[in-house]
Order: sequence, then C-alpha cells, then structure tokens
Amino acid sequence: MMRRSDALAAAAEHFDLCVIGGGATGAGCALDAQLRGLRTVLVEANDFASATSSASTKLIHGGIRYLREAVAHFDFGQIGVVKRALYERGYMLRNAPFLAGTMEFLIPCYSHWQKMYFGAGVKAYDVLAGNANLLPSRSLSRGQVLSRLPVLTSEGLVGAVSYGDGQFDDAAFNLALVRTFIAIGGIALNYARVVGFEKNAAGKLQAALLRDEISGRSFESQARAFVNATGPAGDAVRRLVEPNAMPLLKLSRGAHILFPLQGFEARDALLIPKTSDGRVIFAIPWMGRLLVGTTDEPLTEAGEVFVSREDVEYLLRHVNGFLQRPLACKQIVAAFAGIRPLIGDASRETKSLSRDHRVEVDENSGLISILGGKWTTYRAMSEDTINAVQRRLQQPITACPTRTYPLDGSANYSATFFETLVQKYGVTTETARHMSAKYGTNATAMLELAASNREFVKPIVEGFPAIEAEIVHAIRHDMAMTIEDILARRIGLQFYSWDMAAKAAPFAAHYLADELSWTDDQRELAIAEYLDKLQRMRATAGLGN
Repeated sequence: MMRRSDALAAAAEHFDLCVIGGGATGAGCALDAQLRGLRTVLVEANDFASATSSASTKLIHGGIRYLREAVAHFDFGQIGVVKRALYERGYMLRNAPFLAGTMEFLIPCYSHWQKMYFGAGVKAYDVLAGNANLLPSRSLSRGQVLSRLPVLTSEGLVGAVSYGDGQFDDAAFNLALVRTFIAIGGIALNYARVVGFEKNAAGKLQAALLRDEISGRSFESQARAFVNATGPAGDAVRRLVEPNAMPLLKLSRGAHILFPLQGFEARDALLIPKTSDGRVIFAIPWMGRLLVGTTDEPLTEAGEVFVSREDVEYLLRHVNGFLQRPLACKQIVAAFAGIRPLIGDASRETKSLSRDHRVEVDENSGLISILGGKWTTYRAMSEDTINAVQRRLQQPITACPTRTYPLDGSANYSATFFETLVQKYGVTTETARHMSAKYGTNATAMLELAASNREFVKPIVEGFPAIEAEIVHAIRHDMAMTIEDILARRIGLQFYSWDMAAKAAPFAAHYLADELSWTDDQRELAIAEYLDKLQRMRATAGLGN
C-alpha cells in the first residue's frame, strides 16, 4: 500500500470515479473500476473494514438457510441469490487462497426424519452449486459423528448430514482488496469522511466534500461519477444528495462470541439448523477459536454496535442444547457484533429478508448506490455497479476482470509457504503459519523488516504468534492510525482475546507514537480510550471485568 500522507495529497485530485465506502463492496468496486481503466479514488470515513466487513460470520457461502426461506415463504427468487453466491464463493477461494479455504459443516440429526429432511436440503445445495461444489454432501452414522465431534450430545443422536462451504478472514480479505487496488494505481484513503457534495449548474454531482478525521482539515475530491458503497450508511449518504430520499434499507444486528477451541477439531463446523425462533446458528473453528453466531436483531439506525447480554444468553442457550459439556459465559474470550444492510421490506422480519442487492442510479444527481447484498457476493455487486458507472459515463461496458484476478499476497503462494518463512527467517512455525495465513507472500516484507531490527521479531504478547514487525508495517505501509486498526483488523488479536489485546495495546501505542510523532499525552490517551472500549464491550455483553 502507500503512506496515508501520500494518499491524502492524491485524493484531492480529479478522478473518473470516486467510491465512497472502504468495506468489501466499496473496495471491490474500486478494484473493478481501476482494472477497467477508470482512474479511481476510494474514501472511507473510518478504517477500511472497520464495520460490517470485519463483523461477519467469516463464511463464504451460498446461504443454506435461504433455501429453507425460499420454500417457507414461496420466495423462489432467493434460489437465484443462493446460486449466484455459490459461484462467487469459488472466485473468492481461488483469488485469495491464503485467506480462504473449505470447511465441512455437520448438521446433527436426532431423528431419522431429520436426517432425511436435512439430507434433501444439502443435496439441493450440491445441485445448485453444480461444478462450483466444494465437497459432496454426505450422510454420517452416529459413530462417525461422535468420533469427529465428541462434544455433541449423544443421547438420541442418529447421525448427521454434512456439506462443504467456504471460510475466510474477512478483515484481511478486505485489506487485500484495498492493497490490490493501490498496487494497480488506485488511490485509497481511510479516515476521510464525506460530509456533503458539490453539484454543477445542471444539478449533477461534481465533487465530494471530505473531512480528514485525523487532522480535521476539509478538502474535496472531484470526479465524473460517484458510487455510494457505504453498507449500513447507504441511506444516510443518499440523503446527503437528496434530503427527502426514501429509505431503502432495513438494518439487522448480528452478534458473535468466541471461545477457546476445546473439544472441536479445526476442520469441522457445527450447524444448528433451527432455533426456537427459526434461525440458524453456527459453531465454527476460526483462527484458533470457536466462533458461535449469529443473532439477527432489527435495528432502527446505523452506528457502533456491541454484543449484548441477551445475545450471549440466546447463543449459549441454543448451542448448549447440542453439547455434552455446556459452554459458559466465563469461557468467552472475545465477542463482536456487526450490522447487515438488507433491502427493506416492512412486512417481513430481518431473518427472512433476501441477501440480494440493488444498484440504484439517481437520475437527477447521478449518484450510484449499491445497496444490500452479502460478503460472498461483493464481487458480483461490484461488477453490476461498475457496469452502471460505465453506462452513466456513456462508455461501452467492458469485460469485468475480477473473476480471475488474484489478490495481493497470492502470487507464488502455496499451502506450504509458511515452511519457507521458517527456513529463511528462522521464525517459529506458529508465527510463520499466522503470517502466511494473514498476509500471504507479503509476509516476507514484514520479516525483512524484522531482519533489519531484531526488536521487531519479538512476539507482541505471549500466547499469540504475531510479532512486532507487523505493527510497524501496519503503520508505515498499511495506513493503520489507531490501536484498534492494528490489533483488530491488521493482526486479528482483538478477535482472538480481549485480555491479550489489552496487554498489547501499549506496544501498539508505542509504535504509533514513534511513527506518527504523537506526544506522550496522545499516546496515553489512545491507550486509555482503547482499554475503555474493550471494557464497554465486556460490560455490554454482561461479562464483567
């Protein structure tokens, strides 16, 4: 990537396209546009992937529950959404193999009827995937299930059915999209909030008015076209252009809790097919933890969201119904919540709304908004959006190259790449695996940095494989501006353990102060604010100190 100071200067230039929103869809739009020859700038009000795009269930999937919704509500349009997502799943797995992989999901069955019913469902999932299927679904005996998931309640268990789906590191994937965009000449800037727009005499947008959230300085970015890819804030940006714009989104909050990975194998995930209120819950091995989620609660407005005590109780109540040894609140090591921006339908609950997307073109101002959708279809959403941009600019719609465009860090990557890091740089196997999975072949840049200063090879905190070179690289080359930018989205420690993240905060603040010329007071304030946020997360979830 580039230094933020350079991006800040470049963002004030004139572009073909300005993309607002640095989450998955915005980064995908920016990459697609730049690859098609449109000079593009990407601006994000906070950090890249700082909201919805780092708070997913970490799945690349068609959405097996949407098949059930299609039948239950006679909404067969959802089948098309599932099919598209299954094909998009394959593109994500191939384009960033270090960040995404295949996992087998087991659905426990406590009656022969359940086994037939769920078996038919996963077979339908296979059929929809067609040539893009990852693993054939299959039926497992009682003994096979218990040998793979001995934590399951055995009483009444008759077996399970299984199917394959994808899993990924969402924040790292988002950042890889941004890096790839920058590598081909795009300009990306975080902490640049759009506060308004400037229109020409004909009422068409000609500039975005931005505020640098770091310095407070205002500036503008001129462009021929503007894309609103701000996820949950989509309606708010639409209202900046047209104050009376009717809302199109219905927001939903999803919560997740994480536990030590004990009793679960790293290769098998558990799907609880139906809760008391008709939802689906996953218990998934992810990055050395067991991730349990998600809830689905309606929201009235976008903003910062935390896991609540009710979320914790809900998830534990349903997952513990399937476990011999119940999980307890005191075992929770981290938690996170995010907002899903769904295409609104006032007559339906959020849990039954489609994850399809819509491209809206405001013919008066020219603003192009991409609304709804899901992580797995970010690329298809981006393709549809840039097609609309080219039509708006009266250009021929050119071929979209992103189906087969590898993301930054993928070149020459293989599953054994971590061994090269161990042999060449002498790091531990655990650190090599972590860096390989987080950065792909870009890990060598951080280890070259560590080779220049042996302090940088030290672990950030005991019990977690990240090293201090990752912090330095995140600040110098990855636009990290806060402790949370580093520990949550660049390194992933905040999702692994709140306690470890609290211990690591002073190290992150030390390097931020060095690289960004903070005063002692700024450094201490940054630490205090970060620790206070972790404490608020705990308190909101009812987890105490």
